[in-house]
Amino acid sequence: MSSGGLELPPGDGGHEGGPADAAAGASGGIPAGAVSLARPEAGGTGKAQAGAGAELDWGADAWSEVRTRAQRAGRAYIWLNLIEQRLRSVVGAVLRPVYEPVHGGDDWVVAAAGPAGQEWVQRAVAVREVSRRKGYLLDSADDNVLSFLTLPQLRELMVQHWPCFEPYFDDRREIEQALDELEVTRNVVSRNRALSRAVLEQAERASARLLEVLGGGAGSPAADRLPIDAVEDLVGDRYADVISVHPDRVRLQRQLPAEDLFGGARRLDAIGIGLNLLVQNFSGRRLVRLAEAGCRVRLLFLNPASSAVKRRERELGLRKGELSRSVEMNILHVRRVRAGLRDPSRFEIHVFDETPRFTAYLVEGESSGIAVVQSYLRRARGMEAPVLVLRGGRASRDAEHGLFPTYREEFESIWQDSRPVS
Repeated sequence: MSSGGLELPPGDGGHEGGPADAAAGASGGIPAGAVSLARPEAGGTGKAQAGAGAELDWGADAWSEVRTRAQRAGRAYIWLNLIEQRLRSVVGAVLRPVYEPVHGGDDWVVAAAGPAGQEWVQRAVAVREVSRRKGYLLDSADDNVLSFLTLPQLRELMVQHWPCFEPYFDDRREIEQALDELEVTRNVVSRNRALSRAVLEQAERASARLLEVLGGGAGSPAADRLPIDAVEDLVGDRYADVISVHPDRVRLQRQLPAEDLFGGARRLDAIGIGLNLLVQNFSGRRLVRLAEAGCRVRLLFLNPASSAVKRRERELGLRKGELSRSVEMNILHVRRVRAGLRDPSRFEIHVFDETPRFTAYLVEGESSGIAVVQSYLRRARGMEAPVLVLRGGRASRDAEHGLFPTYREEFESIWQDSRPVS
């Protein structure tokens, strides 16, 4: 008899059994109520027996699916963890001074929950006691009832005592709406079910908004446009200052349009063959407004008359002079932009004659920056080459060993050896 109350069939003929057992074995049948267990054949290996029972192997598609699930759930968990910790801190900071002087110890949480919350607060007390006995409390700072309240319970405390929180937060509706949007994600992640990309993105937006409202934002956005998200803030040191990688420039521009990259910049340095990302995707009028608003611009093109352009044309299989004419047109365009400025000295254009090794757009705002960098591949145009996006300035967590200062230094070196365009 198994632990579940089901009768298991005899293992082999060597076991003693009654006539009924023998009859069942002889007929090949299984006694009524018994559970059939698949047995591997003698001498067979585990993989050889895959067809005899359940198929345990995962194929490439299955592995890809579970990795996608794990990546999405991991990102969502980090956001939810931050929100829960932040909300717990806020609830404790606001309600503890109100209830602890009267009730003392951890009883203040029970008192704050009131009659309506007695059931879930008592459950939290019980879970805490079990965790104490089993040694699950690894940090003494977590040995309190507040640490065992879930996100919905923390929200309930906030809603019940909104007059206490109202002096600190302007819009209760915005907080509740963000928490509502997170509830689907919290439910999915807690049960390890599949999380769609759309729901994950919604949860990330709601979390970022909620952290900002609660006063726990991650800091100034890079170049005042690209926010530091929770995952980068926690694990970004694994990748120096690389914040994203794109297989080509088309996919980059879907995530980071030219307006978001260049708009509002205070300093823009760019180096490349023709600088198409800037010249062809950011209008001349926008460049004029950017420069007139105080942005210092330095553009470094490959000399269209150099032998390096001819070599690049041969690499890409272009007609003779095709690339050089394209670079000339881009230079003429930015010269017209410069000519329309009140202070042309803040808009510099140079050319260099060296072999081009990369293209880079180094964009800096008031307090932080961002760079888009591509290496030149032998048979691929710039639009088709992989793209690195780097965070620079004070928002970079690894300014000393990151890539942003490396490309900044390389730009300055080539700039010193380049020639100005009149």
